[in-house]
Amino acid sequence: MKYYLTVPIYYVNAAPHIGHFYTTMAADVLKRFKIMQGYDVVLTTGSDEHGQNVERAARLLGKTPEEYATLISQEFRETWQKTGLLVDRFMRTSDPQHHAKVRWLFERCRENGYIEKGSYTGQYCFNCELYVNEAQAGDPCPDCGRTTETVTEENYFFKLSAFQDRLLRLYEEQPQFIQPEIRRNEVISFVRQGLRDLSITRTSIKWGIPVPVEGHHVFYVWFDALITYMSAVEGSDLWPADLHLIGKEIVRFHAVYWPAFLMAAGLPLPKQIFAHGWLLFDGMKMSKTRGNIVRATPIQQAMGIDALRYYLLREVPFGADGNFTYEALVSRYNADLANGLGNLVSRTLSMIQQYRQGIIPGAGQEPSCEPVAAKAREVLASYPASMEAFEFSRALESVWQLLATADKFIVTQAPWTLAKNPEASSKLEATLYTAAEVVRLVTALLYPILPHSAAKIWSQLGMTTPIDQVRLGDLAWGGLPPGQKIGKPEGVFPRLDPKATVARLLDLEEAERERQDALVGKKLVAKTPAAAPEGGDRGAGMREGVAPIAPEITIDDFAKVDLRVARVLDAQPVAGADKLLQLQVDLGEAQPRTIVAGIALAYKPEQLVGRKVVIVANLAPRKLRGLVSQGMIVAASLEGGQPVLAGFLEDVPVGARLK
Repeated sequence: MKYYLTVPIYYVNAAPHIGHFYTTMAADVLKRFKIMQGYDVVLTTGSDEHGQNVERAARLLGKTPEEYATLISQEFRETWQKTGLLVDRFMRTSDPQHHAKVRWLFERCRENGYIEKGSYTGQYCFNCELYVNEAQAGDPCPDCGRTTETVTEENYFFKLSAFQDRLLRLYEEQPQFIQPEIRRNEVISFVRQGLRDLSITRTSIKWGIPVPVEGHHVFYVWFDALITYMSAVEGSDLWPADLHLIGKEIVRFHAVYWPAFLMAAGLPLPKQIFAHGWLLFDGMKMSKTRGNIVRATPIQQAMGIDALRYYLLREVPFGADGNFTYEALVSRYNADLANGLGNLVSRTLSMIQQYRQGIIPGAGQEPSCEPVAAKAREVLASYPASMEAFEFSRALESVWQLLATADKFIVTQAPWTLAKNPEASSKLEATLYTAAEVVRLVTALLYPILPHSAAKIWSQLGMTTPIDQVRLGDLAWGGLPPGQKIGKPEGVFPRLDPKATVARLLDLEEAERERQDALVGKKLVAKTPAAAPEGGDRGAGMREGVAPIAPEITIDDFAKVDLRVARVLDAQPVAGADKLLQLQVDLGEAQPRTIVAGIALAYKPEQLVGRKVVIVANLAPRKLRGLVSQGMIVAASLEGGQPVLAGFLEDVPVGARLK
């Protein structure tokens, strides 16, 4: 039985971090689990390498786009290899095989009448060579502050609007197509608001896949990247995918655009899309702008990669947002792995070594062992269902309940006392067998999540069949062979000193950050402004990603800007605009104001309600997507970074003026 599983085709704007690892690791867990069920599994990922941002990043480094993309793509490959993730197919969007598949799908959509020629009009920054989405005529560039210009460019459009009813019917007839339910509801709400046709080519970009039409078009954004899931398995019978595992920020592209492309081409759809939540660091979303990126390989060096795998899947219900801290990581490791699983394994094997010369004793017929066996059968029955439902935390909780049952059983039976009484020999043997059988079963169940540690425990238990060949259907109580000789008991999860370990993690993370910065020459390259403002070279020598300082203004100029504290009362997506949110804010006036803000990629509506923000209160109203925006919300961002809202540490009353 085949099972085709994918994770995102990661964009090469940065080297891999823990967010990339989280998604790919979860897919690795699912792959190992499905193999245990008897499936032949293929896991695909790759690197999304085209577009203007890659062109610009490469130019800053004095490299060609292909050289730059190759550098970052290799970082992803090496990270998956170092951390032991079982990736089968890695497809670069710059690969000729991928180019051919994209052109093929484009032609199928065009022949079926779903692609037509048109034009795209928008604001363009000639200094940054960048389209500024959602901007209006005369608006400044968010990167350099210079005035954008209105340009019109010839494009090919995909008739996304033609698929609204078909997509809604898909979501209704196949409720499992998008999971979890909260993401399904978000997508349905978005599609019901109406779909606009989608520009899928550009003529202003050079670094991309040439379109098989007249002119100088290249494919733009998602029409290129999504097709990688097919091009990666070209020549096989693996399509359609059984599962696309993604982060929630790209669910719209996978659950709306992608099935529409496939429908237009007359091709089968993936069977399921699951979008997990974000990993937050100390309550904040990780980002290069905030400088709070965490990487997997430093944690692997300090604690072993299984510690991170376990923490991420036990601490965070999969599908929801979760918080990451180094302190919580070490605490969970010590409590569950060192004191829990590791302790049970160590003392069970040590007692078998001490009391029975390292030979697994017979099971016997001791009635006191039956409650442990019953609990094991219960876990064996519930564990697969939890894993199938992506409820990794619940699956692990059930295994730890069995471990707790075994711990209590050992304390009650007191084998160290039984060993002193020759008449209790059969009870001692039954006790040791029961404990060892729990070790065998939990080790097998934990293999998808703790593959490296489970393999070590499996070997110490003396098992001859490799653990990666164990099948769930063969697991049953009583399968541990009596008379089997165990290996040398060795600690798999040594207890860690929390303070020293966190300090080491921070040092290793800093070293890895410096290595990655050196890799892309960040210490050598700075973005130079196109021209120095009058009166000197203010802004020259700014760090990379920091826009040059704008021309000087007087205090009188600044006094004209009325900055006020406002509270967000409501936030809703703006139909047809990926980056816009419609906010209702309380400014201390008689009526709330409506403000349209381009922060939808950085903040979800539910994150904003109740939050105090800074508003430019005296900005002239303007229309955005048919909505009148009465002011502007204040946020900060660096080159390529998401906007971060200005806020307050102290409590500030609504309506207060900033001075």
